[in-house]
This record gives sequence, C-alpha cells and structure tokens, in this order.
Amino acid sequence: MVAVIRVVALFALFLSALAAATEPVRLAEGVYAFVEPAGEVAPENLGHVGNGGFIVGATGIVVIDAGVSYRHGLERLAAIRRVSDRPIELVIFTHAMQEFIFGAAAFAETGAAFLTHAKSAELMRARCEHCLANLKVILGEEAMAGTRLIVPDRTLDGDTVLEIGGRTVELIHPGWAATPGDVLVLDRASGVLFAGSVIQVGHIPELRDGKLGGWIDAVALVQRLAPAAIVPGYGPVIDVAGAGRTADYLTAIDRRMRELYAHSTSLLDAVDASALPAFAHWAGYGTIHRRNALHQYLQLEVEDLER
Repeated sequence: MVAVIRVVALFALFLSALAAATEPVRLAEGVYAFVEPAGEVAPENLGHVGNGGFIVGATGIVVIDAGVSYRHGLERLAAIRRVSDRPIELVIFTHAMQEFIFGAAAFAETGAAFLTHAKSAELMRARCEHCLANLKVILGEEAMAGTRLIVPDRTLDGDTVLEIGGRTVELIHPGWAATPGDVLVLDRASGVLFAGSVIQVGHIPELRDGKLGGWIDAVALVQRLAPAAIVPGYGPVIDVAGAGRTADYLTAIDRRMRELYAHSTSLLDAVDASALPAFAHWAGYGTIHRRNALHQYLQLEVEDLER
C-alpha cells in the first residue's frame, strides 16, 4: 500500500511539473515563453520538450510554435487565454520538428493563420505524416488523440517584417542551420528572440537535418543581433552570452570526427571514440550524440569523394 501511495505521489509531482511548464513565463511587456523540461520525446514527458511562446499586441496575438500534440496545443491555448482574450492572428513555426508543430490543430480551431519557411513546409509535406505515426507509437493513441498535420499555406523564403496584432515582428531566415527552413522570430519592441532549434541549452543539437557550418554561422548571427533575451528551442531562457554553447558543441564534434577520420578510424570505432565529456550532461547525449558522430563521419566521406 505504501508503495502504491509513493507511485501516486510521484505521478502527481510529474503532472505538476508538466502543468508548470505550460504556465507561460513573462519575459517583457506582452512577451511570454513556454519553457519545457529538457529531454527527448518519451511517454514520461508526453513529448513536452520543445519550447515556444506568444506575443500579445494591442489588437491580437502571435504564437510561436505549437507543441507536440493537439492536447499540448490545447494546454498552451488555455495558458494564453489566462493572459489575454485577444484574437490569435498567426502561429509561426520556427522549423519543422515534431515537438513544435503538432499542436497546430488546437490553434486552427481559433481561426488562426499559420506561417513558416517554404523549406519547412516542404519538409512537413514530405515526412511529417510519418512523424505523426511514430509519435502515436511512442506516446500512445490517447496522448495523440485529435492530433493532425497542418502545413501552413503562408510561407516565406527570406527575411521579412510583419506588422501584426499591434506589434512589429521580424522574421529572420539565417540560412540552412538546424534545418533547411529555420526562422528566428524577433519582437522589436522588447528585443526578445525566439530562436527555435538554432539555439539549444543543455540539449545536444541534432545534425540529421542540419548543416554544421551554416548552423555555426546562424549562432554567430544570433550573437550579432544581441537580443535582450533568447528563447531557445530546448532549455531555459538565456541572454546572448549563453548562445555560443550550441556552436561550441558543433565545433567540438566536427573537430573530433575530423581527427578520427584523418587517422583512418573505421566508422563504428569512430562513433565509439566520439565522446565529448564536456557535453555528457546534456539531454540526448547518450543517443543524439552518437547519431551525430555517425552523420558527421559520413559527411566527411562525402567530402572526400567530392575532392
């Protein structure tokens, strides 16, 4: 009986932690972030690992990223409504990753429009139905009930400035970085930057869709913008001084894999020897880091063939 009570108590604490993550953090006048616990998508966290936020203007609201599921989107929508009842005019996807897009159905019910980069829309059409099927396997049908893919019909190809909801919002495409269609969202009035997965804190950046050199350049761009606060794709809100840690990891894995490749280390041995202890405490180190090592080794083989 004591064991059962302990399990129930732990589950209640877990639910409280998830609820706290859905409470928006006020960063500036009218600017709020959803800061989720760091980690990988799993049943224990219901996939609530990717950050987001919203900007409240005089006449409307802009939402940045929607969460991992319809249920998650509803939780974020309810949290927004506790702050403001102004109409949600636009939902912006910073990139096409499952933790950030599948809450869209909840916001579609408000009549909101959706916007992302054209390359992200292409990626969503190409693979996100498959991603949704995988999420249903990982998280369960109940957790993903009502979730569907919504591909924005509004897209951008480069930088643009929106006057929307009574706010000026700058959308910046830094080039191919974490994904082909990354978008940085800057609220000009406050200087708060929603960086998507271009910036990650305490979370191993995944190279599957990324271009390492372009990603490092994108981090440098964020630093030059000198935002007042940065909402990363994963991890806590930081100031510009913390932005470089993402590039530190990318530079370190590139250097390590080039060293191993130059010594003719085999693929599997190189992956096994790819350890970067300075980042071992980051979420995803045990899984994503090994995939990154494999990816980067294969990229070096491609470079060799192209010479």
